[in-house]
Formats: sequence, C-alpha cells, structure tokens
Amino acid sequence: MSVEWVPPGVDPERPSVARVHDALLGGMENFAADRSVARKLKAAVPEVVDLVWCNRAFIGRVVDFLVREAGIRQIIDLGAGLPTVENTHEVAQFADPRAKVVYVDIDPMVEPHARALLHGNPYADAITADARDVAGVLGHPAVLRLLDLSQPTAVIAVGLLHLFSDRENPHALVRAYADALPRGSYLAVSSFLASDNPKAKALEVMLQATMGTGYFRDRAAIERFFDGLELVEPGVVHLPEWHPDERLPGPLASWEELLLGGVARKP
Repeated sequence: MSVEWVPPGVDPERPSVARVHDALLGGMENFAADRSVARKLKAAVPEVVDLVWCNRAFIGRVVDFLVREAGIRQIIDLGAGLPTVENTHEVAQFADPRAKVVYVDIDPMVEPHARALLHGNPYADAITADARDVAGVLGHPAVLRLLDLSQPTAVIAVGLLHLFSDRENPHALVRAYADALPRGSYLAVSSFLASDNPKAKALEVMLQATMGTGYFRDRAAIERFFDGLELVEPGVVHLPEWHPDERLPGPLASWEELLLGGVARKP
C-alpha cells in the first residue's frame, strides 16, 4: 500500500483492532502489521474467522429486532470497525429507510471509509471518538445533529468490551451510556467468555500477546453489564442462540461457545 494512502493519525506499523478485524474478513483496508496479527490469531484458533462472522451475524439479528420489534429508530454502534457487508445502517434501513445510525470508532481509518459508504445517506454518519468518552460521543456534533437523544436509542457494544480491562471499569462505562439515555432505550452487548475451553485460552493468550488486549470474563461478569435493565428473551446466551434465523441443527461447536451476548431494555 502506498504511504500516501495512510490517513492522518494512523500508524501503519501498529496493528489496530478495526484493521485486524478487516484482515480476518478478507478486506483490503489493513496493513502488514494487521495481517500479521490476523495470521497469528488464525494459527491459534483456526475458527477465528468464523467467530468474527458469527459476531457480525449477531449484530444483524439484533439490529433487525431493534427496528422491527422494539420500535427503535436511533442506533449508536460503538467500536463499529471498518465497513464490510450487512452493516448496521443497511440492516436498520432495510427494516425502516428512515432509521438513523451513527458509527463510532477510535481508529481514524474508520470514519472516512464509512462516510464514503454513507455518501448521500441523510440518516447515517460516522465519527472518530473513544467509546470510553461517553460525554464526547453523546455530545458529538454529528450525533446531536442526527439523533434526538431525548427519544429511545439503542447502543450497540458488540465486540468492544473485551478490549477494556477491569481497571478501566467497562461495567461503569456501560452504565454511563444507559444512564444517559431515556427510558425505552436498549443496550446490546457481546463479550468473550472465560472458561476451560482450550480455544478460549488460546485466543486470549494470542490477543494479549499481539494486541496487548483481550479480556475474557465469566458469565456473572458479563451478565452484570445488564444490571438494572430488562433482558430480552432468551437472556444472555451464546451468540448463535440469540434469535437464530433458523432452528439450530444441534450442539454448538466449541468456537461458538467463546462469546456470550444479549440485549436489554431500560425500564
């Protein structure tokens, strides 16, 4: 890739979560450092690509539920990553063409690529911001221009919270978003599950070694993200078990047990 292509603020020698994710999905918006990490993750857990697609499929089902069944028309997608296929705004606007979506990511590469995809779409936007800065995200001019935060809004934190250590208190972060939004708002979360599953241990070790992040949590800690909220059935489950498009054929594969997720409503 040419040096001229690198957006301001991007260090191509330092892998980023968004670009590693893109490399795992076979995208082109990544650098050698990102592809190196992707190769190591695939070597540690060959099904990691399936895992990434499983996570994206979960987002799609969640967004479809939020718009079609929960009546939500405003969505904030935290840690959105680089655009791929069946993006949040595409799923939401397939259900309702006027559904509004704001993508949030800390990687400076995400915003220009997302805005290129969103060109001419008046109901979607992308911003570069740190999801941990709740006031900065919710007070961003693009968010305030597009969304009415006095109305029910969904916050999606899928594939994000495992990036934050307990020292960074991700539970307080989730609570801050929930507290800032009105009643009737929704929260969607997924997180890596700590267990004796050898694939969980292998992936956690490799994420820590290559990215310096990747914190797996037990079920109780993941369920605490929804404290004070009303869980949507079937509660906190492995991602393929949440509103599957079709009946599950049988027991989950070991890699499908690496993530838990759920959706909840603010009463």
